[in-house]
Amino acid sequence: MPWFVWLLAAAALGVVEFFTLTLALGLMAGAALVAAVVAGVGIGLLGQLVAFGVALAAGVLVIRPAALRQMARAPLVREGSDALIGKRAEVTQEVTASRGLIRLSGEEWSARALDETLVIPVGALVDVMEIEGATAVVHPRDLLP
Repeated sequence: MPWFVWLLAAAALGVVEFFTLTLALGLMAGAALVAAVVAGVGIGLLGQLVAFGVALAAGVLVIRPAALRQMARAPLVREGSDALIGKRAEVTQEVTASRGLIRLSGEEWSARALDETLVIPVGALVDVMEIEGATAVVHPRDLLP
């Protein structure tokens, strides 16, 4: 089979992979590129098919599991309000189970206590446990009197 047929197959598989994002068709496109190189060197159809099969098998057995593991990992960088979770803040208005204000990363945030029985006084340091909309759910860093 001529090398340009393998190249056309690789391009078609690459386009379909772009729209489906399955990774399987992308691996087939890569294997078709390997077969195109083998065909360009002048090796016969049997050699081209063997090269295609070996490249595809290598992709499925080596590249696909590594890519799936990488995609399953949580991102290392948290963005937006998720980046504020775990930060320290200072109470600027008494925080109760339903209301309060804190200074978090230089901004005023509405806040409420994680433990509904706590009343956190002004000036206390708190940790941001979660963000619910525009409200930070906080817990005091130190024991309260």
